[in-house]
Amino acid sequence: MAKRELQSRYGSKKSFGKKAWVIDENGELKLQSYNTHVAGFKNGQPYVKGLFSQTTTRHIKEFLKQGGVKAETTADIKKLIKEMR
Repeated sequence: MAKRELQSRYGSKKSFGKKAWVIDENGELKLQSYNTHVAGFKNGQPYVKGLFSQTTTRHIKEFLKQGGVKAETTADIKKLIKEMR
């Protein structure tokens, strides 16, 4: 298992202050915001576990964009949540 801090590339923040981490666990990328697993990529497919705080939503958007997924709005994230069901 490898863990690295999520870097801000698309947002206006310079960093997330060690509050968002990307975990590579046997090829599955997982996003941990604060201490909660909130999103990831499994078999190359994105998933989001739900809607969270504004800050965690910012982490999710950044993580998904870095993975090549359209995630400009909360509606984009809601669509991914629905696709999981």
